[in-house]
Amino acid sequence: QVQLVESGGGSVQAGGSLRLSCRYPEDIARKCMGWFRQAPGTEREVVANIDGAGTRYADSVKGRFTISKDDAKNILYLQLNSLNPDDTGMYFCAAREYWACSVSPAMFKYWGQGTQVTVSS
Repeated sequence: QVQLVESGGGSVQAGGSLRLSCRYPEDIARKCMGWFRQAPGTEREVVANIDGAGTRYADSVKGRFTISKDDAKNILYLQLNSLNPDDTGMYFCAAREYWACSVSPAMFKYWGQGTQVTVSS
């Protein structure tokens, strides 16, 4: 059973920063991993993903968010800078069974429980 465990969410004012962490098991270290978010009443959307070919970001977070991973510690990170109220939502860590990434949530098999990010104006 693959378990992904997120941490690091919280409440910040606009312009603030947070760093999300996701602990993953060693046997999926080489698979595509990503961060998604979902606001109430909206569909889950990709924020960023990472695989052996590099990193990719949603247009709405480019230049503000950074995805990275530390395979020595088995932790996936998402650094969130210059936050604004539109970034509010539940953030989920996810992993595929394959090394190549996708932006579709349906293509990810493993999910964490989510961590809430709330940005006030």
